[in-house]
Amino acid sequence: MRLVLASGSPRRRQLLETLGLDFDVEPTDIDESRHQDEPPGVYVERIASAKARAVAAADRVVLAADTVVVHEGKVLGKPGHPEEARSMLRRLQGDRHEVFTGVAVASWDGGPALHPAVDVTEVAFLPMTDDEIADYVSTGEPMDKAGGYALQGAGGRFVESVKGSPFTVIGLPIHLISRLIGHAGLDIRVFQLGQPG
Repeated sequence: MRLVLASGSPRRRQLLETLGLDFDVEPTDIDESRHQDEPPGVYVERIASAKARAVAAADRVVLAADTVVVHEGKVLGKPGHPEEARSMLRRLQGDRHEVFTGVAVASWDGGPALHPAVDVTEVAFLPMTDDEIADYVSTGEPMDKAGGYALQGAGGRFVESVKGSPFTVIGLPIHLISRLIGHAGLDIRVFQLGQPG
């Protein structure tokens, strides 16, 4: 039995490594479009579940996640270009927003058996000048991050406070992983490095 991370995100991979887990990485290529008026929690749970289902198989337990930022009801995914990143950061600066991360574990019971959850964390941003925003966007860091910033990177200097799990903001609420793997009928310790496969 293998643990598989259905994500190409280096941040999610690093978080699993921090937990001492032995796992394979198998990114998925699914349609991540949001349905019209789809609530953010429903959206990230659906996408995480679809990612997990896409690589589920009898010999593996699959872990997948999806993250969005929500400000005043508007869902912000990954910026498509630098101007969109600047626009997102101008919107977030000096205010609070929420980060939703959906997580799903897929086990196998004659087909994919999904065990999803959603976690929400509130983030408060310091005020930012247009020059600070432009300088940050020029680093390239915002371009593959929901909401256009990385809490664990240079973007962390703009974060005044975090109410909830910082790992939810980074993209993988690690406090949910053991519980979801437990729902699949397994103990997370079987996936720790050094355990017999």
